[in-house]
Order: sequence, then C-alpha cells, then structure tokens
Amino acid sequence: MTLSVTGLSVRRAGHTILHPTDLTIESGERIALVGPSGSGKSTLGHALTDRIGGGRGVVAHAPQSPDEALDPLRTLQFHWREAERALGLSPDPGHQSDLLAALGLSRADLTTRPWGWSRGMQQRFVIAMALIGAPRLLILDEPTSALDPVIAAATMELVDRHLSASSTAMLLITHDLGLAARRAERIWVLEAGRIVEDAATAALLARPASLAARRLVAHRNWAVLPC
Repeated sequence: MTLSVTGLSVRRAGHTILHPTDLTIESGERIALVGPSGSGKSTLGHALTDRIGGGRGVVAHAPQSPDEALDPLRTLQFHWREAERALGLSPDPGHQSDLLAALGLSRADLTTRPWGWSRGMQQRFVIAMALIGAPRLLILDEPTSALDPVIAAATMELVDRHLSASSTAMLLITHDLGLAARRAERIWVLEAGRIVEDAATAALLARPASLAARRLVAHRNWAVLPC
C-alpha cells in the first residue's frame, strides 16, 4: 500500500524548520533523504513518524545513535519486551530469534546490558526492535554514523537482505551520498527545510537538477565509500 502525507511541516520557536511538504512512499520502496547537516533531515523523519503514527506499528523509527533508544541500566531483553508491549504484541520467541538472526545477532546474549555489546551490535539490535511489528515503513536515521566503514557496510547489507523479503519500505536519512547511492532507488534532496529534488538514484547522480544536488554529486569521494 502507498503511504502518503500532505503538508508535513515543523515550526519551532517561531521558525519554520520544515516547510510544508507532500510525500509519497510506495510499498517496499527504498528512498534516501540526503542533505547537509542542519537541513532538517532528522526533523522530517520524526515528523513523518508522528504523522503516520508510529504507535500503531505502521512506521518504525531507528534513531541515529543506539544511546537514544537503549537504557544502559536495563537488559536488552527488557528493551525487547517493552517494545512488544508498546505495540500490543505478546512475547514471540520465534519471531525474536528470526529478527535477531536476520541482523546477525543469533548468538547474542540478551541478558546483558547495552554497554556489554559493541556499538555495531547495539545499532543492529535497535533496528531489529524497530522491525518487531512488521512496519510498513522503516525510517533509519544516520544508521551508520557511529560505526566504522566495514561494520556499517555489513549492517546495511543485513538490513537490505531482510527487507528484500518483505513489503516494508525504507527511508534512509543520511548526509552520505555514497550510502544513498548504494542503498536507495530514489533520492530526496533536502535543503533548508525544503525537498528541492526528488529523482531516481541513477538519474540524480548522472544529471542532478538542483544546486544542492549538484553540490553533493560534485564531491566525488562519495563514490569510493564501502557502505
């Protein structure tokens, strides 16, 4: 099913952070939202989550840092159960095992606390939790920003593999055009709170129409990153 929102906007302290924006996301689509720091990318992700309704399991949001999602004083199993309760789901060990295995965590000990795991494992765990309710849209906010390039590439490969077997769409929020080019079929370019370009990935990389997109494409180092 198509997810559509109209007039999505955010104002804070009298300032417009995100100008009125219309968005359409098709089932299973892979979209990247790119733009410089401060352009409003994370704001759009949060606003989209709030508008569609994350509490109903339609959309799930994985934050930029696992620190935003995990309490260092609680076990990872506690976090998982809390996520199930929030979605109104009964404990399902089989589903848990499948999701953890899909994200490369099949042998992980959930009785430990987050600080007992590497940052890469924590990030993959947060993404697995986001998938508990089989959302129609998964929003990943800078999912590789805290990871080294090798772990980042492996994490995105696991996410791609899992999503390819489902109808869940993905919105990948990133300032990394290389990551967007490798993981999305469509790119939105955000600048100063406005989407200034919306194009198929190959077309945007070959013929960027907006000044913001041309500036991003001009930095050729994005093409050699491993993610």
